[in-house]
Amino acid sequence: MVSMSFLASLSLSTMEWGASGSSTPSMEEGHDVSLGITLCFSAVLLGLICCLAFEEKLHAKKSVIVGVFAALSLFLGAWFQLLPYGPYEIGGHPIDLPVYIPAIDWNVIAIILGSSLFVDITSKSGLFTWIAVRLTKASGGDPVKLLIYYGWMTVVFSAVLNNVTAMIIIGSLTGVSLRKLGRENLLLGFLLTEGLLTNIGGLLTLISSVPNILVGTAANIGFVTFFLKASPYVLVATTITLWMGARRFRILGLVNDAQRQEAKQLVSGFDENDGIESSGIFWFGAIMLALFIATIASTSYLPLIRDLKMGYVALLFAVIMLVRYRATADRFYQAVDWDLLGFFAGLFVVINVMEHALVLDLIGGGLRRIIALGEASGAGLILVTSAAASSVTDNIPLAAMLSKILSATEGVGGDPSSPFWWSVIFGANLGGNLTPIGSASTLVAVTIIHKYNLKLTFVDFVRTALPFAAVHVGLATVYVLVFLG
Repeated sequence: MVSMSFLASLSLSTMEWGASGSSTPSMEEGHDVSLGITLCFSAVLLGLICCLAFEEKLHAKKSVIVGVFAALSLFLGAWFQLLPYGPYEIGGHPIDLPVYIPAIDWNVIAIILGSSLFVDITSKSGLFTWIAVRLTKASGGDPVKLLIYYGWMTVVFSAVLNNVTAMIIIGSLTGVSLRKLGRENLLLGFLLTEGLLTNIGGLLTLISSVPNILVGTAANIGFVTFFLKASPYVLVATTITLWMGARRFRILGLVNDAQRQEAKQLVSGFDENDGIESSGIFWFGAIMLALFIATIASTSYLPLIRDLKMGYVALLFAVIMLVRYRATADRFYQAVDWDLLGFFAGLFVVINVMEHALVLDLIGGGLRRIIALGEASGAGLILVTSAAASSVTDNIPLAAMLSKILSATEGVGGDPSSPFWWSVIFGANLGGNLTPIGSASTLVAVTIIHKYNLKLTFVDFVRTALPFAAVHVGLATVYVLVFLG
């Protein structure tokens, strides 16, 4: 979703091609770069960040914005003779490619494309709706129990699917459930709490959010390792958020038998089978989802598959699901977030040019000073600043850039246990809870809130979410420094 980090991509494009036997020219093989040229490209990068922060005011999609800056960066790179033109040696064979092709991390693109298709097709089986309605019935119509069940379901869906998809599914089901229960007055509190939880759930696994994929790949953090290290924080943060949400929005439990009986009768009218076309399709979707999660989790341990990487797994399962709906496969292509894919492709290109213009070295100088403060002060400062930065601009570029710099930092790059990696991961994800534009999933939550004609301005969101975000970031700082440091 999205849920839902500027730097990790940069390192990936160069690292992936190098690891596969390619020969990507380095800056040492190119021309000297003056400070003036580096500052010029720094201004271009700053312009991109500002434009992404004011995306709505520009009335332009992310892919368009980054596409313009990618074209500008390539032109300036060619003008100043900074770019390493081919041929590139891949598998021992020289291949002549446009300079922007090897700049793109195609594994990340494949993961996003394959996962999006797989999730969209699987949702058509009615599996996700069935799970949600079953939980609603289990709550007996008690608002507090419903908040707890939906809250944890939001976290799980955000971890397994993506933040945006999770928020869309949970948000729509929340509206239906509360209306049937006659609890429309609690809708704002439920939706806001769920929106905040999407970013916490986005921390649970390596593939839960794009920053996780970018930073985790750059740091060589395995899927299982990521889960084991992130899950204690997610468990505690989710529990605290649900408690704070219930108190802040005055979500109270049922206090007498009459209320419980009335709510139970209302809940009994829910039918979990409404969205199921057939039992065969339903069970096929359930089995494939379980296999998808299991395969993704064990990719690094499976022969052959580990060499093909997670992008292959995502595309493979997408193709399997498309075969199931082969006669109507074209309708699923329309649901793919092509804007997101275009955004990533352009972003990889921009960052690659910035690398050759030594912009990352310039930023890395400041970052290395922070790292020199030591793991305690340095990691904490990076987490807080990452959260603040990702709250006003897209967290994907932020994570991409920081990952690139950390990869080249002595003592951090090549050490997946370094707390600096986790500082970027937590900061990039949790910063989305500070403002409604901090992540795609919180923006979706606000959109759903407005859809139900509930009043919530930008300032209202910040004022309401700030205590939650402060607790999330503070708790993450302590967790990274004490338990991951």
